[in-house]
Amino acid sequence: MSTPSGGSPLVLLKEGEGPPVVIAHGLAGTVQVSKLATCIEAPNPVYGIEAKGVDGRGEPLQRVEDMARYYLEALNRSCPDGPYIVIGYSFGGLVALEMAQRLHDSGKEILLLIMLDAYPHPQFLRLPTRLSLFVQRMKTHGQQIWHMSFRAGWTYFGKGVKRRLHLIPRSEPAPVSSSPRERILHKVNEKAYQAYTDYQPRFYAGKVSFVTTATKTFFPANPAAAWKHLTADLEIEVVPGNHLNILTTEYQPLADVLTRYIQKADSQISTRKQETRETRMEKARLPGFSPKALNETRA
Repeated sequence: MSTPSGGSPLVLLKEGEGPPVVIAHGLAGTVQVSKLATCIEAPNPVYGIEAKGVDGRGEPLQRVEDMARYYLEALNRSCPDGPYIVIGYSFGGLVALEMAQRLHDSGKEILLLIMLDAYPHPQFLRLPTRLSLFVQRMKTHGQQIWHMSFRAGWTYFGKGVKRRLHLIPRSEPAPVSSSPRERILHKVNEKAYQAYTDYQPRFYAGKVSFVTTATKTFFPANPAAAWKHLTADLEIEVVPGNHLNILTTEYQPLADVLTRYIQKADSQISTRKQETRETRMEKARLPGFSPKALNETRA
């Protein structure tokens, strides 16, 4: 894995040719998709995106819009032409969505937008989805408490209630015993969580390929309920595993899905280029068509 150069948030995970694949980070801000990237069987270069401030040299960003702008500036320096394949895991799915919005608004081509088990903050979900998610989370909390001791379960329950009533902050200071590196990452995580809380997705005029997990815990059971009204075209695929282990131990099924998506997109690019070449050759055979005009067409 290559480290970012010149302050760039882009980390080269796999060299290659063709449209670049960029994968936005989750709340942690670090690149956590190295194993996944190496298992994607496509010729494209794959970049992970690292949050600003992870290296301790800059102030972390706390708005999704600012993150998207910052990452696109870096992408434009490295790969100015496109088209682009943009992927985001969890919170990074919101960043990827905003990146795709801005690429679309600027007239650049998004070959693929893939969101990996990514959802907006519950406050931005429609009421039926929000209520369903609340019940689902209560069941999950209940199952966790059931396997705890009485004292641990009571503490867990009390802490949750206090958070719901805003009696304790969502984010707590880093422990005094934390290392400098741990304090840096804690600050990045705090800023990212603030960005997650504040970001309200807007309608996306393109297609979203959404990958969700078979095992549900704290996220909506039906991704369509969260995203269908916010996208022009929504495709949903389910992979084995849960929200966390699809990047740690169960990443191969996800890599297989991404491979299929990317190979299909690359094939479409190849077909488009072949059709363009054939069109040029047909024009070249027309009476009065000069080689100079053919060169101008190629340009």
